[in-house]
Amino acid sequence: MNTNRQRLNHSKAYYLLKIAYLTNVYPAPSHSFVRREILALEECGRPVARFSIRRSEAPLRDPGDQAESQKTDVLLEAGPIRILLALLFTALSSPIRFARAKWLSLQLGRRSDRGLIHHAIYLAEACLLLHKLQKSGVTHLHAHFGTNSATVAMLTHVLGGPPYSFTVHGPEEFDKATILGLGAKVHRAKFVVAISEFGRSQLYRWSQSEDWSKIQVVHCGLDDSYLSKTHEPVSDSNRFVCVGRLCEQKGQLLLVDAFAKLIKSGTTAQLVLVGDGPMRPEIEAFIAKQGLGEHVRITGWASGETVQKELADARVMVLPSFAEGLPVVIMEALAMERPVISTYIAGIPELVEPGKNGWLVPAGDVEALVEAMRAALEIPVERLREMGKAGRDRVIERHNIKTEVKKLAGSMEQGAWGREHGAWGMEHGAWSGE
Repeated sequence: MNTNRQRLNHSKAYYLLKIAYLTNVYPAPSHSFVRREILALEECGRPVARFSIRRSEAPLRDPGDQAESQKTDVLLEAGPIRILLALLFTALSSPIRFARAKWLSLQLGRRSDRGLIHHAIYLAEACLLLHKLQKSGVTHLHAHFGTNSATVAMLTHVLGGPPYSFTVHGPEEFDKATILGLGAKVHRAKFVVAISEFGRSQLYRWSQSEDWSKIQVVHCGLDDSYLSKTHEPVSDSNRFVCVGRLCEQKGQLLLVDAFAKLIKSGTTAQLVLVGDGPMRPEIEAFIAKQGLGEHVRITGWASGETVQKELADARVMVLPSFAEGLPVVIMEALAMERPVISTYIAGIPELVEPGKNGWLVPAGDVEALVEAMRAALEIPVERLREMGKAGRDRVIERHNIKTEVKKLAGSMEQGAWGREHGAWGMEHGAWSGE
């Protein structure tokens, strides 16, 4: 009898589950992992409404991102008048809930580096999102990143919105855990996702022990464009490729420094930096100063297809990051059987195994990076291909998007139908409050 009841509850949750995703910026060139997750959920029969606080300023060159842009409701594009009206309507129709949300936004704003005005805007955005979710009958809200998108999701819930969850990637959330109110967001969430075991340990640091059971690991995953496709084995190329936004935390400036030392030692090699970002002028100036113009190329923003092509032409992928979560590009390179040189930080050692599928060096150690790159050039191509195959096997085992979204969807279904509390008042588009 209990088994039949559990099956009934599960089937009700599946039927009633309507998911909305919220991010600060979506789609964006660096957020392909969010797109893959949404599409994988929809392939499992769970429609997803897309919401973004603002639109990406970077050009959307990937056709997948361009298609997602058409499906995404951008909150700030509603305009100040409509957002203000949503706030006034919510304050008048639900004064107690609005007072709770206002108090919470004030508490967060006082601790935050963004201040009270930004948090007042987040509250107004939450009021607008609340009405959009009511209109569409959403039963679970999931945010990516524990920053302002999770703040808006939490305030929406306090205003009377659906249960929410959020995925924490790092490193920003862990660098600013206190001023982001990360512990409060975890406490009010139905569940919280970390993308690595390292990420889960950091969430343990910043949340109450009684909330630890909410924290689970769901890896970012790759789809069939990487996992089912047959990729050419590594050729005896001398080309390194680094894929990532050109910014401080990715370490490209240090990489070019190490590469300059490699070239000056008499080694012949090429380096391709795939991406764009705020440090591009500084990196270009350093390349010119070192006389590396014939050896280093910067592509600028690139589509997923271009990234695959650059990885296919490379001997090894290099990412000497100073701060990370667990970079998706490392998964992509390993899935294409390209060994990886990276650093001993965050979740990277959970995927890159020295001597098996790549090399790891201490973050910031130029000489260690030079030696790792030299070793990658000197190793026989047959051994390099063995390492590439080992990397692909590890990604297939741990980062298949179809497997990972099943974990995520299961947690969302449990949130939509709680055994202790029954349905979340979803029959008429209403939700239980705090």
